[in-house]
Amino acid sequence: MDAIHRRPLAWSAAWLLCWLLAACSQTSPEQRLKQQFEQMQTAVEERRTDDFLAGVSTDFAGKNGMDRAALHNLLRLQMLGNASLGVTRGPLDIQLQGDHATVKCSVLLTGGGGRFLPERAQTYAITSGWREEDGEWRVYYADWQTE
Repeated sequence: MDAIHRRPLAWSAAWLLCWLLAACSQTSPEQRLKQQFEQMQTAVEERRTDDFLAGVSTDFAGKNGMDRAALHNLLRLQMLGNASLGVTRGPLDIQLQGDHATVKCSVLLTGGGGRFLPERAQTYAITSGWREEDGEWRVYYADWQTE
């Protein structure tokens, strides 16, 4: 093959390689949901209420009629009442249904005065509903039971 005929083949191969790399670098919906969950967990541990709430939908509905504002107040109350907060979670059971998902997991919440051992600890079984909003996963529903 002469140089004239090899050039379009080289461009085609380069284009195909770029397309494959772009396709491989995209994060799956499940992975993005896991990342959002982990970011919200870290936000609680680091006492960043606003960062946690960034992952909560404006029409959030929770246990006993809790809305987003009540969730915000509950989180602030916990942060005011505990010098340290810990969140240890079990594996996430994620069921994807298009742009919606259900996530189930167990979470151990600890709190206290910031000493070596927590003063309080409670384990919860959490079921939460998630949906993609503007390309981001946000929780719109949550229910929890003590274990």
